[in-house]
Amino acid sequence: MPEEDQGYYMTAFQLPADATAERTREAVQVLERHTATRPSTKGNEAILGFGFSGAGPNAAIVFTVLKDWGERGGATVKDEVARTMAAMSVIKEGIIMSLVPPAIDELGNSSGFAMRLEDRAGRGHEALVAAQYQLLGLAGQSKKVVGVYPDGLPAGTSIHLSIDRQKAEALGVPFNRISDTLSAAMGSAYVGDYPNAGRMQQVIVQADAAYRMKLPDMMRLNLRNNAGSMVPLSEVVKADWEQTPLQLVRYNGYPALRLSGMAAPGVSSGDAMAEMEQLAKQLPPGFAIEWTGLSYQEQQSGAQAPMLLALSMLAVFLVLAAMYDSFAVPLAVMLVVPLGLIGAVTAVSLRGMANDVFFKVGLITIIGLSAKNAILIVEFARHYRASGMGLVESAMAAAKVRLRPIVMTSLAFTLGVVPLMLSTGASAETQAAIGTGVFGGMISGTVLAVFFVPVFFVVAMGISERLGFGGLRKKKKQEQADA
Repeated sequence: MPEEDQGYYMTAFQLPADATAERTREAVQVLERHTATRPSTKGNEAILGFGFSGAGPNAAIVFTVLKDWGERGGATVKDEVARTMAAMSVIKEGIIMSLVPPAIDELGNSSGFAMRLEDRAGRGHEALVAAQYQLLGLAGQSKKVVGVYPDGLPAGTSIHLSIDRQKAEALGVPFNRISDTLSAAMGSAYVGDYPNAGRMQQVIVQADAAYRMKLPDMMRLNLRNNAGSMVPLSEVVKADWEQTPLQLVRYNGYPALRLSGMAAPGVSSGDAMAEMEQLAKQLPPGFAIEWTGLSYQEQQSGAQAPMLLALSMLAVFLVLAAMYDSFAVPLAVMLVVPLGLIGAVTAVSLRGMANDVFFKVGLITIIGLSAKNAILIVEFARHYRASGMGLVESAMAAAKVRLRPIVMTSLAFTLGVVPLMLSTGASAETQAAIGTGVFGGMISGTVLAVFFVPVFFVVAMGISERLGFGGLRKKKKQEQADA
């Protein structure tokens, strides 16, 4: 699917795990100051504490809305994304990515590809993270993919509390009292309701911010034992700092990590996915990748494109066979189709465009248009042959007679798709993909058809008559004898 300009783009902020909300807000303000200088930007909508990778004080996402096409001065979403990425490069911490929205809603969070790196051999989280860094390094050296990044919150520093249950039991401190005290002080606890100015309001207990910012503050909390005395938390709890993952992802039952990226300019998403599959084969044994979202749908349907093209050609062939009551005439017509496809592929390649789904729609269109030009020649050659002319003479005569109608109709249609090929503004990517393929296919299909269709007719009809499949000439003589 081409990356359409939908009038907005997203910027995802993923700072280090220990970053506070203030640091995240400062990073977002850098983006807001940049977009304020862009004349094509209408405004921003920032959400702090939330991102597609997860929620936390170190995450944020900003939706930047552009002005209407007539007020942008030619600016596009891709241009603004590139400028935003350059402006945000001054922030050296964390990962900040500007993303184009997905081509199909609800299939992924952004354009590009989405995948999962799975640990299928049970090697552990550390080995999975090491494999992720190795794959990111390989992707960074590839020329077919760009912007490959881990789509998840990084591991952060956490406190592991070891409770001495025997000592707590000796001091008369129940285990649930330890957890309740920590939950109420570090989080909050609902106590009850009280009437206030005619309204019932809740009473919430929580330690003040100044008394729960540091580990020593937490360890000074007091626990009430069964005898009614107060016991410091440090007597029954030991605290240790450690690095732990903030997210544990599983995909199809395997421990996994999320990765996202984009195809390089001029590279289709299918080629980019194939490149990532080749890079994943260089990982240690036991690690594999799977696609998700739009990438999964593309992988499932990508193999159907050649079959659909073949089915389209078969449908045209069978219609012509039924129309002419012959297999030789449709064969002469269908042999011209590859000539049109050559021009379509060449035109798209010269413009550096990808082989997307809309280009394939143009290919199916070329099948009908190329066949139409061939029919104009074959139909007259067939009548000349039935009247008693030789194969070569009938083909040459038909090509001369139908040259002008073919050129006129093909030229009219070719010029008609020029606005599609050179389109700008909304849906320009889709229109250019269809228009470029059809434009190139019509040029090659028209120019080459005039020279090759007579050859195809001579070869196909010659073989048919030689094999005794009821050639047109024999059929005409039989009709005259019956008369």
